[in-house]
Amino acid sequence: MSEPRLTHVDDAGAARMVDVSGKDVTVRTATATGRVLVSPEVVALLRGKGVPKGDALAVARIAGIQAAKRTPDLIPLCHPIAIHAVEVDLEVTDDAVLVRAVVRTADRTGVEMEALTSVAVAGLALIDMVKAVDPAAVISDVRVEEKTGGRSGRWRRVSP
Repeated sequence: MSEPRLTHVDDAGAARMVDVSGKDVTVRTATATGRVLVSPEVVALLRGKGVPKGDALAVARIAGIQAAKRTPDLIPLCHPIAIHAVEVDLEVTDDAVLVRAVVRTADRTGVEMEALTSVAVAGLALIDMVKAVDPAAVISDVRVEEKTGGRSGRWRRVSP
């Protein structure tokens, strides 16, 4: 069995883009989640009349969708691939806004980074929308929950 190694560095340790040209095109999905911890005042505004800047959840959703499509512009070694679907859901809880992104493609490489970028940017957009009310808002726990497709098939995070 070969020793695990980083795929984005060559034998000399230099950064490189992985050659995926020999991989099969398969349907691939990735789901990522994160949380934006907010004050009770923000929760009340999101559940009621809204924040002063406008529809914070709609802005965050659109930002997350746009971010998934722009991931290769932000993450240097990500392949530009066709994004076939992006779903961004936001749920207001008693102390946070939960963000969930599902990204789909039919390509030679996965969409985990696109899903993570979607969640992170949706969180950033939400913070921008609520910062006047809660300058202490925090993005937390951005992570991949599940991925499907490709040679490795399905992977799902095991919850403790």
